[in-house]
Amino acid sequence: MSLSFSGQVALVTGGAAGIGRATALAFANEGLKVVVSDVDVAGGEGTAGLIRDAGGQATFVRCDVTRDAEVKALMDATVAAYGRLDYAFNNAGIEIEQGKLAEGTEAEFDALMGVNVKGVWLCMKHQIPLLLAQGGGAIVNTASVAGLGAAPKMSIYSASKHAVIGLTKSAAVEYAKKKIRVNAVCPAVIDTDMFRRAYEADPKKGEFAAAMHPVGRIGKVEEIATAVLYLCCDGAAFTTGHALAVDGGATAI
Repeated sequence: MSLSFSGQVALVTGGAAGIGRATALAFANEGLKVVVSDVDVAGGEGTAGLIRDAGGQATFVRCDVTRDAEVKALMDATVAAYGRLDYAFNNAGIEIEQGKLAEGTEAEFDALMGVNVKGVWLCMKHQIPLLLAQGGGAIVNTASVAGLGAAPKMSIYSASKHAVIGLTKSAAVEYAKKKIRVNAVCPAVIDTDMFRRAYEADPKKGEFAAAMHPVGRIGKVEEIATAVLYLCCDGAAFTTGHALAVDGGATAI
């Protein structure tokens, strides 16, 4: 199914692998020019290279989303490369396995909140003026099903994703009349390199992950990419401030 996009340029942070790479490729497949960003230079360049090899247009810009100057430079580089920004997928994030809440460390808290929350805030802070200048656009932030409920032994991560949803909803209301839509996608367990490493270390984690989804399996990165593109496309023009669970039914239980 081909989606309809009025804009021309998409930005994907955390685009070196996994959900970010799949979404960057999906944007390119719809004919959009794509800016790929990540702290992983080899992976990010690899994603941009895959797009160019397939005949698309893409460029890579290294960016640490926790640093204001680097995020501003990323937006400047996007405009310098393609003249505008229409869609942004703020996907950069980290996941740290923790124990129970009282066992967490200050370093874990600062790292998770720095990338997952401050990173999303800084990206939107610098993306919104670009979208305002051209009369609108769409932003999707990566949250998680952990942002829709409890996540035992991942309390700080869960808090960071609840915060992403809060930022998303607030920005959506603030800029709704300016034709800027802001939504979040909330994946459950997805088949990424991170998951595969965890599964290889402990196969029981894979069994547990599959069992937590009523559909009986974990998700695919392409399934999250499809959700992101829907939230950006013209067909979702009446959808803003929404946290879309793509979770195999996990939050329905």
